[in-house]
Amino acid sequence: MTRAPEPSSGAERFDEDWARLLSGDHGTAVHPGLLDRLVSGTAGLLRRAQLDEPFEPHLAAEAGAQLVEAQFTDPIVLARAVELLQRQPSADGRGPALCGAFAAGWAAALRERTLREQEAIRTAADIARKEAEKALRASEARFRALFESAAIGIGIGDTDGNILAVNKALQELFGAGPEDMIGRRVGDLVHPEDADGVWDVYEELVSGKREYFQFDKPYYRQDGEVVWTHLTVSLIRDDDGTPQYQVAMLEDVTDRYRLQERLRHQATHDPLTGLPNRAAFFERLEKLFEDPDPGARFGLCYVDLDGFKVVNDSLGHDTGDQLLAAVAARLKAALNPLGHLVARLGGDEFVVLLENSRGEQEAVAAAKTVLKALAGPVLIGDHKLAVGASVGVLERRVSTTTPGAAVRAADLTLYRAKEAGRGRWTLFDPKENARAVSRYAVSVRMPAALDRGEFFIDYQPLYALADGRLAAVEALVRWRHPQLGVLGPDEFVTTAEETGLIMPLGRWVLEQACGQAADWIRRFGDAAPQLNVNLAVRQARSAALVGDLNRILDSTGLDPARLQLEITESTVVGPEDEALRTLHGLVEQGVSLAVDDFGTGWSNLAYLRDLPVSGLKIAGSFVGDLHDPAKDEETGWRIVSGLVSMAHALGLTVTAEGVETRRDAERLRVIGCDWAQGWHFGRPVRPSEIARRIAEEPQGRPVAVRGRAVTHGD
Repeated sequence: MTRAPEPSSGAERFDEDWARLLSGDHGTAVHPGLLDRLVSGTAGLLRRAQLDEPFEPHLAAEAGAQLVEAQFTDPIVLARAVELLQRQPSADGRGPALCGAFAAGWAAALRERTLREQEAIRTAADIARKEAEKALRASEARFRALFESAAIGIGIGDTDGNILAVNKALQELFGAGPEDMIGRRVGDLVHPEDADGVWDVYEELVSGKREYFQFDKPYYRQDGEVVWTHLTVSLIRDDDGTPQYQVAMLEDVTDRYRLQERLRHQATHDPLTGLPNRAAFFERLEKLFEDPDPGARFGLCYVDLDGFKVVNDSLGHDTGDQLLAAVAARLKAALNPLGHLVARLGGDEFVVLLENSRGEQEAVAAAKTVLKALAGPVLIGDHKLAVGASVGVLERRVSTTTPGAAVRAADLTLYRAKEAGRGRWTLFDPKENARAVSRYAVSVRMPAALDRGEFFIDYQPLYALADGRLAAVEALVRWRHPQLGVLGPDEFVTTAEETGLIMPLGRWVLEQACGQAADWIRRFGDAAPQLNVNLAVRQARSAALVGDLNRILDSTGLDPARLQLEITESTVVGPEDEALRTLHGLVEQGVSLAVDDFGTGWSNLAYLRDLPVSGLKIAGSFVGDLHDPAKDEETGWRIVSGLVSMAHALGLTVTAEGVETRRDAERLRVIGCDWAQGWHFGRPVRPSEIARRIAEEPQGRPVAVRGRAVTHGD
């Protein structure tokens, strides 16, 4: 942990302001010695949270909690403390996060303290209830005095849900008289914001399955206003143990709830524009990827203002802030009615999220709406400012990307729009995006990335359609780039091949994957799956590949028969190609070869027959296009069936890529496809997950899949 330098005068001034705040008259009497220790301890925690690297928000949260434990529970203390923290300098602009963490710690501790007090009240009330049950026969007056004088709202009902009695505190809470409440049914008090399961738990209580429950629950008052309460409902049984009454105790927590809502809003919204901030945007975006439908789509419009720096530099930051607020208002007014989320990512960058997009046309229309909304000048004081923007447009199927990759792609597309002349929108181009990411990643980081341990391998399962067993796993290299996040092979392999860096990377992948496969065989024996590893074109054309592979197999102890190498159609361009010598040398070692992504290039079927391959993998685009409404599905299936028949005629095993639904898996099985992979069977996962799947494989019997594709990865 490193700590940024802090001027001693700044620290002393903060300590003095902090001590003055805690010494103020807030209705809390603290011994001077204890107060000094509290001031010193909490101020130290906050200074560390302000300046330490890395940022540790739990220190600020601990400071907030210590104040509550010392009886500083007045909301005025929290408000003044947050105001004081906002004025303090902090590293990396972490002020808002620091305030949020402090307030969250204070609120959490206050809630815990309140819950303890409530539990004490509940316990006391429970004891009083039991004593009252015994004393009821002797003195109804004593029970009535306790009931009416309670400081929290209490209501009594029968197990049929009829309200029998309410005390004065409850009447005041609801702003109603006894005639408005007695005789009503508990079920009439439903509120749209009730927590999930509250009424299921209530039914369990009145049926005698539980003794009590607690929830934070809103109610409508008699005047229509909403009051938030902490509700505790207990069951009263008769001498035989039969449920007889329910007793509800309600504490008004509306102020605490509203404070929490304000803090939550501040944590997820930009204070300048009122738009959702970066954290809220990514939270919303990531929800789209949690459990998407197979055909779900989304769109992004990445917006950057043109010439904003000139406004800031010439007219000042105050004018720039007013311009940003005006732009945000225009974007919100134009796009929110269309159901699109508008968020500010920072500076003069905004983003529009299209959930459940209907296609590229809708995303382009949103981009045009952005440009139209910003077409007119903005009046700021005496200045009439012309504001323009450039927009990068991305529209994809959810299943084809990740949140981080999507935002990076939209950002790169935005810069293509700026390079093209600004004031325009540009649509995402996968080829341009891949080239841009690859060029940057390889040129800046890749030469030393292997030494830094930034690469790792995930494994995607391949299942046999005939019996549902785990047949093989495909090794897929990933790059944990420190700036760009996790990159898939499509984002760096092409450029690595162009620069020659694919050779050391390819050797590393073979070494790691073969070692992992050998370990699975040692642990699980014949139940371990076959290993599939992709070969880049330059690798397959290298005369050194045969020797490298022989050394790797010897060092790892992997049986060559358990390894299949995958080549692309472009690896061999004719029967005289020198790469054929390398491929034959690999097969002579005992490994098998398969043609990957078959059908994406101009395949020469005449010499496919002469290649030393034993398998063929149908490109995922064939299966994906089966669900394209613009294309005839049955024609697509006939093409896939023809490819399967052709491959079988050549004696090749056929694997279908990109299988995402149970229906597609079953139909592929029916037409004779041997293996399949795709999200229906499982995404690429860590080796530990593959080991778990191997261990769970049924032993000694086939798994029926008729009418249902394999259950793995459902």
